[in-house]
Amino acid sequence: MHFSPWLDALVIFVYFAVIVSIGLYKGRGDKTMRGFAIGDRNIPWWAVLASILAAETSAATFLGAPGEGYEYRNYFYAQLAIGTIIARLLVSIIFIKPYYDYRVISIYDFLRVRFGEPTKNGASVVFLITRALASGSRLYVAAIVLVLGWQNLYHVTLSQTQEVWIYAGALLFLTIFTAIYTALGGIKAVVWTDLIQATLMFSALGFAIYSLLHLIPGGWATVVQRTHLIIVNPDDVKTDGAAVALQKATDTANHALKFWNTGIKPGAGFWPNVRNILESEYTVWAAFIASTFTTMATHGTDQDMVQRMLTAKNYVRSRVSLVLSGLADLPLNFCFLIVGILLWAFYMTPGKANPFAFYIMNQLPPGIRGLLIAGLFATAMGSLSTALNALATSFTEDWYIPYINPGATPERVVRAARISTVFFSVILVIIGACTAYAVLVLPGLRVIPIVLGIFGYTYGSLLGVFLAGMLTKTRGNNTGNVIAMICGFIAVAILSGLHNTIWILFHHGDPTAVLWKPYWLPEIAFPWRIAFGSIITFLIAILFPTPKTQQELARAHVAKVA
Repeated sequence: MHFSPWLDALVIFVYFAVIVSIGLYKGRGDKTMRGFAIGDRNIPWWAVLASILAAETSAATFLGAPGEGYEYRNYFYAQLAIGTIIARLLVSIIFIKPYYDYRVISIYDFLRVRFGEPTKNGASVVFLITRALASGSRLYVAAIVLVLGWQNLYHVTLSQTQEVWIYAGALLFLTIFTAIYTALGGIKAVVWTDLIQATLMFSALGFAIYSLLHLIPGGWATVVQRTHLIIVNPDDVKTDGAAVALQKATDTANHALKFWNTGIKPGAGFWPNVRNILESEYTVWAAFIASTFTTMATHGTDQDMVQRMLTAKNYVRSRVSLVLSGLADLPLNFCFLIVGILLWAFYMTPGKANPFAFYIMNQLPPGIRGLLIAGLFATAMGSLSTALNALATSFTEDWYIPYINPGATPERVVRAARISTVFFSVILVIIGACTAYAVLVLPGLRVIPIVLGIFGYTYGSLLGVFLAGMLTKTRGNNTGNVIAMICGFIAVAILSGLHNTIWILFHHGDPTAVLWKPYWLPEIAFPWRIAFGSIITFLIAILFPTPKTQQELARAHVAKVA
């Protein structure tokens, strides 16, 4: 299809203008951190619900989840939504009310009251670093469409260096617009623009399914037939050999359009099956266990997600928003995977990179293509704005107020939050460009494992410490918590093979450059990282008693703010 960018550019320009204008209008007048960070706890629960969905459905999900459907032609990825529902129920019971009771703006202040300054500072640093890495890598995904558009417009083949620079420019473009309304409008701007962006995102997803079904001759019957075909990926033949590539293609065809995957191979024996379950990304075990721990971490201990829950009027309405967002996850994930399966039936090309982005840029007519691109940008800006606001809030509450400028007036505090929003915007652009470089060097990397895998290394430690604080009153102290968090991180790094990944990356992607990998040790898949990290951290943390003086301080704080 001929690439005509002008109508698309007009549609995208109107989208950006509307989003920025509404963001600035809704967020006007904030002069305190309570207004900037939690909207004076006066935002309707249904707007909070939409904001949660927009925040967790990033550009990585918008393009990456269809990529999972395209790669595997099944619904195994959607199994993980089961754990997200279970986890949200647990978070609503265990976490939400204490945050309201303690009257916190930064949730890491809960750890200060419960354990002391060192635990709070350690958790805040983990959040700031991990959220920046995860959000920066998410941001890279949204730039894929802009890079493809550049290639289509000028009909050129780009070198790796040129692609990285174009990615950096695209990332800067997206971030500038998002940072404007986030820095000036605060959480109110974030939530209300999230509502619009969620609506646009869901509309774009629905249109994608509709258009693909009409482009495939025979509709769904043809889709079913084509997804069960055995088609060998030439790249698998090069890397694994013909026999392994054929077996992989056969397994994919046999699992086509299925939802459940036990990960158990009959006759394989106990330990081989345990290894297979832990090394598999999408199984019922990962759905009910690993995904539950992951969502408890992301929705209970991540300032990015919890902050919008704290904008609701009370903890009851916050719980309603959280639980309903979980119920919406399952059909939403199904829709993303259906798009990927339809793309497979349309292209039938194994190993195709970013099939949804390629489809948007090459199959949709001008104008409609602009709306789909705007839908992608909506997901990117929704998750980016929440990340920027959360990073700025955590830095301001946890570091600026207590250490940098303890006597700052409310106006100076809000100004510091806005300046830090801009600062973190620059950091995320740099991280996004580095992610683009890593993907170009290691083209076999998939989007979802990159994004979900990053915080898997550290959020287990966060969750473990929070659980020690929430579930016990007399266990855990600053020294023990720091030791527990370090042990949790080291355990996950070893079990996931992080040392080998880094070593291979520095050897220009050579897969044979393995540093250390015992044959008996399972290399756990990314959904399991937080589960292992949180369990190890929790078990070590509760070995240490909470000093009685700290217990008394915590009780006094709760009584004071009640």
